[in-house]
Amino acid sequence: MTEAAFTKSTVREYFESIVVAVILALFIRTFVVQAFKIPTGSMEPNLLVGDHLLVNKFIFSPAATGLERALLPTRPIVRGDVVVFKFPEDPERDFIKRIIGLPGETVEVRGTEVLINGTAIAQPFAHFLLPHDPNAPLSEGDPRERFGPVTVPADHYFAMGDNRDNSQDSRYWGFLPAHYVKGRALMIYWSFDEDEGGTRPSTSFLGTRWSRLLHQIH
Repeated sequence: MTEAAFTKSTVREYFESIVVAVILALFIRTFVVQAFKIPTGSMEPNLLVGDHLLVNKFIFSPAATGLERALLPTRPIVRGDVVVFKFPEDPERDFIKRIIGLPGETVEVRGTEVLINGTAIAQPFAHFLLPHDPNAPLSEGDPRERFGPVTVPADHYFAMGDNRDNSQDSRYWGFLPAHYVKGRALMIYWSFDEDEGGTRPSTSFLGTRWSRLLHQIH
């Protein structure tokens, strides 16, 4: 083989490798994993402004074959899942909340309690900015203290932020259509300490929250 032919073959191999890598990366981003950045404090203290997440986009998708189920296991959405979804009032924006109410269930908020079908559920993930006196009367016009009861329609969910006093969620904009769910938040791959809104520069590693890296989301 001549030197020119060898060089041409090597260049072609590099080109083909790059093309395959780009196609694989696009496939993974489109069908399997999506990156998402936490922009607000609605999920604090469990998810912080500046957390960068990986979202499993395949877990809630229907699997056509047994091989797909074996390679990329799927399951239905369950209560407690932290999901990324298209905001119902502006589908161009992505939101992240926790699934609280499932299709067909009755959801009611009374103070710090959430009742599903009339029974209060455990909420170890819930956080409240303001003290709540269980003996104080509830504010009629404040959905943070008194909401529902409402029944979740078929193919919809009731989603809430963990930071209950600072979250625009289903108490304000209604039910989440199932087909708007993009995936389940999987893990934090990077976290940078920045202000809400992301105006502080994130070009330095000095603000990296090292303890949050590779933290799984529950």
